[in-house]
Amino acid sequence: MFSDGVLALDAAGALDDEHPLTTSFLFGSPELYAWLDGNRRVHLLRTERTNDPALIARQRSMTSINTALEVDLFGQANASRIDTRIHSGFGGQTDFIVGALHSQGGQAIMALRSWHPKADVSTIVPMVDEPVTSFQASAIVTEQGVAPLFGHSEKDQARHLIERAAHPRVRAELWEEAHHLGLASRESSRQGPGDR
Repeated sequence: MFSDGVLALDAAGALDDEHPLTTSFLFGSPELYAWLDGNRRVHLLRTERTNDPALIARQRSMTSINTALEVDLFGQANASRIDTRIHSGFGGQTDFIVGALHSQGGQAIMALRSWHPKADVSTIVPMVDEPVTSFQASAIVTEQGVAPLFGHSEKDQARHLIERAAHPRVRAELWEEAHHLGLASRESSRQGPGDR
């Protein structure tokens, strides 16, 4: 899917004129639809084709960037519901994560804010209690930093999430929960980031 952001990319010359834009659907302004009308560079295909992980994996260095409502210390992402309220379906997230991870040099990034301002809660949680809607990402990215996950042990993943992605307001609490989940020692849960 794409929207009006494509117009800015096209105006800036950031799109390869020789490479088609392939999508299964789009949504945007009248300007987007006018740009689309008769544009031979845009290919609209069925979702079964655009979201085929095997086709996605053929793109070298494919990077998928998805978001979630919350991510836990095991790297599991919930992208669909909070407190039984459905916010979204997971759509093609899993297709693009699998495709990117099978792409030569590919990576799957999960990007979200570390703190949800409206709900006033951390988006990095000890353990998700809603359906998990994604496979493990290469890394979790928040405004706090980048927490690499893929290829790291569960304990290292938890440490990266707490130290590099979680909001500072909840790091001490997350260390305590990590200890209870067997992801950190008691000493780790009592130390500050500067003590490690």
